[in-house]
Amino acid sequence: MGGTMTAESVEHRHHWPVPPVDGYTVDDLFTLPDLPPHTELIDGSLVFVSPQRRFHFLVIDLLVSGLRSSLGPEFSVEREMTVILDKRNGPEPDISVVRADAVTGVDQTRFQAEDVLLAVEVVSPDSESRDRTTKPHKYATAGIPNYWRVEQDGTTGRPLIHVYELDAMTRSYVHMGMQRDRIKVDKPSAIAIDLGTVETRP
Repeated sequence: MGGTMTAESVEHRHHWPVPPVDGYTVDDLFTLPDLPPHTELIDGSLVFVSPQRRFHFLVIDLLVSGLRSSLGPEFSVEREMTVILDKRNGPEPDISVVRADAVTGVDQTRFQAEDVLLAVEVVSPDSESRDRTTKPHKYATAGIPNYWRVEQDGTTGRPLIHVYELDAMTRSYVHMGMQRDRIKVDKPSAIAIDLGTVETRP
């Protein structure tokens, strides 16, 4: 999601504070005034969201609906909520499946990594490196047990989902395969979603 920017690279009409020597912290993420919506914190740097393609929000809508239909009341499906990994990393997965008992109310702004059972990122052109390398590494290190990376299939234009599961010994993800027409897994619970309903035509 978005592009990494420093205070100096933001348009001059915005007067951002100069970043601290060691970078921003998650406390800054929630207290700096006038940050754009969906700002992320990666390695102490603020990451701003770029305009998204239609594919991006169509896939998120489909997966949120499918996850909510598949999962029981012990889970909550959250869209674009900050997940605190450590004091210098507060990414915002496109979708998170969290424990229902981690939900505190409608004013909640974040979840802790230990509350997240599945993180999902829908890759955009400007987020490819973060979604393929940076974020999965950080999610795995933080102990998030499942990760899906959603790409747009170059042939069909439809979603292609890479499914990963955490190896608890190495704190790294194991690639469990790619799923195209239908995503069917049993972790974090039994999930089955038809991917063919995403409208990819103009």
